Amino acid sequence: MKKPISFFVHHQGRGHANRTMALAAEFARDRPVSMLTAGPQLFDGFSRDIEIVPLPNMIGAAVPTPRLHAEPTPQVMHCVPLGLAEMRRTMRLILDHLDDRQSGLFVVDVSAEIGLLSRVASVPSVQIRMHGDRADIGHVGAYEAAVGMLAPFDERLEQDDYPAALRAKTFYTGGLCTTLAEVPTRDEARRRLGLDPKREIIVAVTGGGGSGTPYAPLTVAARAAPDALWLAIGPTHREGHETDFANLAELGWVANVTDYLAAADLVIASAGDNTVHEIARIGRRLLVLPEWRYFGEQRRKAEALVRLGAAVGAPAWPSDLAAWQDLLAKARALDPAAIAPLYDGEAAAKGAAWLERLTDELWEGAGTEAAPLLKVVG
Repeated sequence: MKKPISFFVHHQGRGHANRTMALAAEFARDRPVSMLTAGPQLFDGFSRDIEIVPLPNMIGAAVPTPRLHAEPTPQVMHCVPLGLAEMRRTMRLILDHLDDRQSGLFVVDVSAEIGLLSRVASVPSVQIRMHGDRADIGHVGAYEAAVGMLAPFDERLEQDDYPAALRAKTFYTGGLCTTLAEVPTRDEARRRLGLDPKREIIVAVTGGGGSGTPYAPLTVAARAAPDALWLAIGPTHREGHETDFANLAELGWVANVTDYLAAADLVIASAGDNTVHEIARIGRRLLVLPEWRYFGEQRRKAEALVRLGAAVGAPAWPSDLAAWQDLLAKARALDPAAIAPLYDGEAAAKGAAWLERLTDELWEGAGTEAAPLLKVVG
């Protein structure tokens, strides 16, 4: 029987779960797979046979006393409040599951602490890589404790300052996009959506991991390019003082995101993994405006995209007409061919094959008698 592969899946947003399902769907059918997560609902409707282990939701759990709350966090960890029953139950559930199932590999998406826990428990782990300033001892410790790391992006998007030793143990899948919808041509997409085939269309898109696209800057953008049709899909964040304009429409969540992106001449988006790769899959000019994330994750990814000529970026949303007009002119001059290679339609299959191969290699010979540690030649 093949060794099980277990996943720890962070429940913030949808990206971690979607990525995990994309990988798991490519595993051999006789490979036991389990998901440990505080967001089990994220896996509703997933067709592959998997075991789901619900974990307590520790976000917002109250520390029981001021004295416990005052204890400083050690540098080797990021989020380890003291006195939380939810945290003890989480760690117990994880360890019991890994032990009961005899998991051959624990894929952590994402948590430095869980990666360290896996090593202490003598279970081989793989960390899912994310961009960002992660040279702190907590991240480096988790990376060093892992038997490997999986980067769901093209190696060309790697940060220049990432340590060579850690880069060497990283497997790059190529750009992994979890969206499977057919990509229509620009004209076909506009026909489906009933949009003007000749008008410039600019689509602002955001996912579910943040507070939404800030709407006030979009109103300034709509004034800066009044001949363009501006469409905002996904959540938006209003401050209450915005003035609406006829060439700007909020569409909210839409089922056919791919059609809207395909219909666009230019896309404005954050630097979320799946968002970037979906835009690359369609091959559209990208104006990237990174959202705040821990450890500068989106900022560093946006820098890599700009370095490759795959996007135009800005440190913050423009707040005046001239700044928007300058940024839009630069974005319109982009060559879409620069971003297209950052998507790989086989990324999930490649990542899954590597995880299965790694698991089998780690446990080859387990259970056999007198398995030699060294092979003597001659």
